[in-house]
Amino acid sequence: MTQSVIALASRIVVKVGSSLVTNDGRGLDLARLARWAGQIAALVKQGKEVVLVSSGAIAEGMQRLGWSKRPVALSELQAAAAVGQMGLIEAYERCFRGHGLQTAQVLLTHADLADRERYLNARSALRTLLRLKVIPIINENDTVTTDEIKVGDNDTLAALVANLIEADALIILTDQPGLYSADPRRHPDAELVHEATAGDPKLEAMAGAAGSAIGTGGMLTKVLAAKRAARSGAHTVIASGREDRVLERLAQGEPIGSQLTARQATLAARQQWLADHLQVAGRLVLDAGAARVLAEQGKSLLPICVTEVIGEFQRGEVVGCIDRSGRDIARGLVNYSADETRRIIGKPSAEIAAILGYADEPELIHCDNLALL
Repeated sequence: MTQSVIALASRIVVKVGSSLVTNDGRGLDLARLARWAGQIAALVKQGKEVVLVSSGAIAEGMQRLGWSKRPVALSELQAAAAVGQMGLIEAYERCFRGHGLQTAQVLLTHADLADRERYLNARSALRTLLRLKVIPIINENDTVTTDEIKVGDNDTLAALVANLIEADALIILTDQPGLYSADPRRHPDAELVHEATAGDPKLEAMAGAAGSAIGTGGMLTKVLAAKRAARSGAHTVIASGREDRVLERLAQGEPIGSQLTARQATLAARQQWLADHLQVAGRLVLDAGAARVLAEQGKSLLPICVTEVIGEFQRGEVVGCIDRSGRDIARGLVNYSADETRRIIGKPSAEIAAILGYADEPELIHCDNLALL
């Protein structure tokens, strides 16, 4: 395995899972938090900018509230998150202060990243914190999130943050050595994947078959997070947080875990924002020719290229473009509502005015508002 990509990275997002910061889910393990703070402080001394995405709030909240069983009710999970965030940030602040570093709590929802203005505000705030040598500690804002606005897991959140700040690398630390070719519990001959290309479909097949359930994510979410991070050019390392001084050793170039390299072209900021929508308002099914042209050339999407409209959406919302097999091809801002789109699909653009009584744009999605996946 070649030298770790982390050695050359100047801006890094580090994600630590709940198994690495809690006592088997029973509150925070302060000794472990202190070790993470020490390792991140060592990276900062090397001139690297580091953002920390940390799980553990709900587990800490349960401990503080005296709950032995994870609640099912959303309101109780939100309450546990609110109480636990206090303890999580308090503990991290104390640990980092011992290394002369300040911290900042940043809570995000998908809505923050889906709204263009809020996206840019979050980007600006995080970049300013990094410039001031402050360690941003990020978590999903579980106190206010619902299924409709939820990112879902901290692997995905970490990848979104990597895109947001244009990080060079994403380090996902877990309780597993990395990605295996198969589930090592069922296949003793399974091999650790040392190097691969982020976004390679084979990795998703491996991770799906591996079935390793870690926290709320699992290995598949980590592979998908690497694919997402690669859109902005960030390389990903999936490694065991049980390894001694793992962050420092990665920064020194030691190859640990699975290194998933970003090989695809970096998306421009606006296209990246469009591509990172986790929830889309609806989907447009493209004919075979259109799907191929869109995937290869990234041209504007015309009504004549669409065969079916799925879901309900309004003008200006983000919709997904898929082929007939359901494969995601692109996402973009649609120029017509779902009802209007159903009336004009399969028709030449010249007929839009006659069908709808007006013609806003000749395209369903203009290429400037389209991001290929």
